[in-house]
Amino acid sequence: MSDLRSAETAADTLPAGAPRVSMPPSRARATRGRLPAWVEIRCPLCGADDFHVRLGDRLGSSDVDPQVHYTSTSSAFGEHGRIVQCNSCSIVYVNPRPHHQKVQDSYGDVEDTRYLEEEQGRIETFSASLDHVRRFCPTGRLLDVGCHVGTFLTLAEQAGFDVAGVEPSRWAAGVARGRIRGSVHNGAVEDAPLPEGGYDVVTLWDVIEHLPDPALDIRAIHAALRPGGIFAVSTMDVDSLFARVAGKRWPWYMHMHLVYFSRRTLCEMLRREGFEIADVSAHTRRVRLSYLASRVEPYAPPVARALVAGLERTGLAARTVGVNLGDIFTVVARKSVHD
Repeated sequence: MSDLRSAETAADTLPAGAPRVSMPPSRARATRGRLPAWVEIRCPLCGADDFHVRLGDRLGSSDVDPQVHYTSTSSAFGEHGRIVQCNSCSIVYVNPRPHHQKVQDSYGDVEDTRYLEEEQGRIETFSASLDHVRRFCPTGRLLDVGCHVGTFLTLAEQAGFDVAGVEPSRWAAGVARGRIRGSVHNGAVEDAPLPEGGYDVVTLWDVIEHLPDPALDIRAIHAALRPGGIFAVSTMDVDSLFARVAGKRWPWYMHMHLVYFSRRTLCEMLRREGFEIADVSAHTRRVRLSYLASRVEPYAPPVARALVAGLERTGLAARTVGVNLGDIFTVVARKSVHD
């Protein structure tokens, strides 16, 4: 498996986290300022350098704002770099992609207060996800990577798990720390001081598509799990019927999404990194009706505003509904008992 960061040459690359530890802040900022905005990469699954363009660059020279392009509640649909598909293994990914340190810095700056306003839907969604995880591991030590404000961790802790989290956003990590008894590492999972074989469960909810090098992070997760441990991951399905029918208007084509998996390509990456596939299933999200209506805004602003206003007048804005268009799925994988 090739390391995507090998494309980021020694002259241009900072080891993740190193400036925070080994450089004064002023020098770290100056060094990061010299990093390239975009880097050419090989296929994140098979390492090939043979692809065709699936969607052209629609971001252009536009400024990237972490509060617009990197929040969980972002509605910057259709704003993305060049999206390609590997001619060898068919995985879909952004190439060139933003430099990994710039991605990490952008997430570090995110403050997504709207997430808190819409948290009821997340609680209901994560409650179902937790029930699904507990079919495979009813209790134990659990790590949530990309835990954001700790919604899932709070539910898991209430259910009896000993929890910990990893979160790149400084703001979100601070909120999460105030909610749970366990620790929350602010940064990337490959930089986190995780005990080898220390967890029974690791979860990665709607995060893997954001990672510059998902295979690298999966390796770190594999090392952190005990033999027989469970890894649960959810993401979008670029080969789903909805994605194919929607074409370039599929809402998940966004700047912050760097790798677009299908069920087949995600399972293949997990197998290559030492996991056994235990379950693959459709994923239903629950959202408030007002939030669902607001997601129409990038396509038809007047319609979105009218829908939201109508829901507020009728008292239905806060009601939650399940949404399953077949383009989100969950994989539960297991680390071999012999590892």
